Amino acid sequence: MSTEDRPPAPRSLAEALRARGDAALGALLRSRPDLITPVPTDLTQLATRAGTRASVVRALERLDRFALQTAEALAVAADPATYGELLGLMAGDDADPAVVAALPHAVGLLREQALVWGDDDRLRLVRTARELLAPSPQHPSPTGLGPTVQEATAGMSPGRIQEIVTAAGLASTHDSVSAVTALAGLFTDRARMTALLADAPADSLDVLERLVWGPPYGQVTHDPAPRLRWLLDRGLLLPTAPGTVVLPREVALHLRRGLAHRAPEPVPPVVEAAAVHRPQVVDSAAAGQAYTALATVEELLKDWDEGGPAVLRAGGLSVRDLKRTAVALDVPEPAAAFWVELAYAAGLIASDGEADERYAATPAYDEWLEQPPAERWSRLVTAWLAATRTAGLVGGRDAKDRTLSALGPGLDRSAAPEVRHRVLALLAGLPEGAAPAAGTVLARLRWERPLRGDRREDDLRGRLAEWALSEAELLGVTGRGALSAQGRALLGAPAAPAPGPEGEPSGPGDKLPVHHHHRPAPLAPLSPAEQAVASAAAARLLAPLLPEPLDHVLLQADLTAVAPGPLQRPLADMLGVLADVESKGGATVYRFTPGSVRRALDAGQAASDLHAFLAAHSRTPVPQPLAYLIDDVARRHGHLRVGAASAYVRCDDDAVLSEILADKRAAGLGLRRLAPTVLAAQADPAGLLEGLRAMGFAPAAESAEGDVLITRALAHRTPPRTAPEPVPDGPPVPDDTLLAAALRAIRAGDLASTTPRKPGTAPAGNGELPRTGAAETLATMQAAVLTGEALWIGYVNAEGAASQRVIAPVRVEGGFVTAYDHTADEVRTYPLHRITGVAELADDAG
Repeated sequence: MSTEDRPPAPRSLAEALRARGDAALGALLRSRPDLITPVPTDLTQLATRAGTRASVVRALERLDRFALQTAEALAVAADPATYGELLGLMAGDDADPAVVAALPHAVGLLREQALVWGDDDRLRLVRTARELLAPSPQHPSPTGLGPTVQEATAGMSPGRIQEIVTAAGLASTHDSVSAVTALAGLFTDRARMTALLADAPADSLDVLERLVWGPPYGQVTHDPAPRLRWLLDRGLLLPTAPGTVVLPREVALHLRRGLAHRAPEPVPPVVEAAAVHRPQVVDSAAAGQAYTALATVEELLKDWDEGGPAVLRAGGLSVRDLKRTAVALDVPEPAAAFWVELAYAAGLIASDGEADERYAATPAYDEWLEQPPAERWSRLVTAWLAATRTAGLVGGRDAKDRTLSALGPGLDRSAAPEVRHRVLALLAGLPEGAAPAAGTVLARLRWERPLRGDRREDDLRGRLAEWALSEAELLGVTGRGALSAQGRALLGAPAAPAPGPEGEPSGPGDKLPVHHHHRPAPLAPLSPAEQAVASAAAARLLAPLLPEPLDHVLLQADLTAVAPGPLQRPLADMLGVLADVESKGGATVYRFTPGSVRRALDAGQAASDLHAFLAAHSRTPVPQPLAYLIDDVARRHGHLRVGAASAYVRCDDDAVLSEILADKRAAGLGLRRLAPTVLAAQADPAGLLEGLRAMGFAPAAESAEGDVLITRALAHRTPPRTAPEPVPDGPPVPDDTLLAAALRAIRAGDLASTTPRKPGTAPAGNGELPRTGAAETLATMQAAVLTGEALWIGYVNAEGAASQRVIAPVRVEGGFVTAYDHTADEVRTYPLHRITGVAELADDAG
């Protein structure tokens, strides 16, 4: 394209945006969704919003390391800079080929994000980004560079500047401006600088070497040493404040051979495999862990069936209750916090909202229990992927130094879902069966999102990644550290890349690098509908790998039963009432005790029911000790009756009541005989039941009608509850419909604000609405109806919001004008009294 045919260079970011097509503008709004909330009225407002500090900081924090290094280099380059100057800062004198290859993409990304605008011969970093990234004494640049010669000599006396110029071997000048220009020219001339430094004392060069990569500031006394005096006399060090000197940027760049960064990182770190396993081994290990996850959540919720721990006044579980839960689940406290938070995120537990507020299972838990195991697992991992609540923070401190408790406030971290998804996506990029080295995953994440600012937040992102790896293993998304087939399906990922020669099965100690000759496209997070499809696919892959539930146990003579695998739900529920779990693992051991048998009798079972149940579900004969235990407890069960007086005990055998009265352990119950077969008590029925059982009796509770009360399982549920909503990480990415509508509105508003007006009709102030009298407005409208011309109007709606529009009037009557509104792209009717004024458009307006 010839110079005459090229469009004029944009003079502002707004002009650069105006020259973009809809696809490029759409890419900007997708990558920076804060710019579309609310929708800008025109491209000038969009450019203004893109240059605000909050929006620029957010955009910079989402750049990868090399794109951020490119922006940092532009911040220390001339404004504007050419692409060649930028390339020199990034690739250095040696022109690193990796940097040369990667720089066009980085510049293109910065342009797409509206952080850089202008052609290659006039690249400009937006002003706010330059202010954030440029070096200053208060905020050193990540490049380690200091101020330019011109900036460092701004307050220096003309006489001192002339002395420096002369000492540097330059001719004296008549003014400071030309002297500073000559000095800067010397420092940027490689040949002359090399000659100047060749005469420098060795210890002076040592001083420069210590400052060259930053920080560029140093301290000097009022009488500098000779090695410093030599540098100060020639301007190689310049004073910035009393006792402080700085290495000028031009000098540092010469010593660095042109590099703005000590170590440019154009290529992301490779994620390496620590070990490679057979895919079948990975999937089986993951499936086993998935089954354990389901069993753990069920055990947690079963423990909270009749009302779980109390809710703290500030919200959440107490430290003591978390410890109790950890003991009950036989897991460490951090793992217990994870399972509790996972059940909460899945909507399976919540607060009951009662006066004595406690945590309990929700009605959704009962629905969840009825689903097939693979679907239950799918629901858990889908909730985990999207949850912003972060169990790993439990036990830490918030900004006000308060302890963070499980299920309590302050655990939401909006970056958690994105980090989890990215960690799993990196695992999906490895060959099938490859378990990554955790350090290389963290290094890759730091390259992709080198967070700036608070160090604690930097550390949090790394911890989120570590927690994601460990939690994925707990849930069975990974097996032996490698992504399972069901985990890959959960992400909607394609088939794994084929392993190379180094991808043979190996032991866990082998370290095998997995090299990628290209950067695979990152897996994008799925929409809710897409995630539902992916989760269903993951459940279908997992289902055949889960063990089939058994319908039998093995009864043993020592009053135990062994379940050699997972049990069918009716069997597991009944056995959980009739016996206590003694140990878990590959086989679960249940122990029968008088208390557990009494629990089954309290639930409405008769001794004959228990005998029939055990005979039907045991592969071994019912041992005699167990049969005797059931009969013995059943014979005494219900012999005593407890009701409400405050409470009473009745029994047909008055000798038993006399024995109770004579027992010293009954003193605290406040018993007295009302009749030969009835004792009254001051204790409540529950306390009386507990006290008599502690004395060795087996009382049964009865209703006011005298019937035995049957305690039912699943007695307490919360009202219907919804799962907690994740806290969004900024505005959501707009979908295609919203994006198309926003682009149409921005284009239309820009047309209204930039359409040329006829001379003398536009208001003097930039952006002001046209102002005309009512008579002139009506006359101009009527004339435009006859000629078919478009007009520019100012309009104030019923809410008082003012806007400017381009309309083509069709009809004027009854105080209203009907017109085709170019801004809204539709026919509308406007009250004339709400039109502030009207102006004719220039004849050549498009």
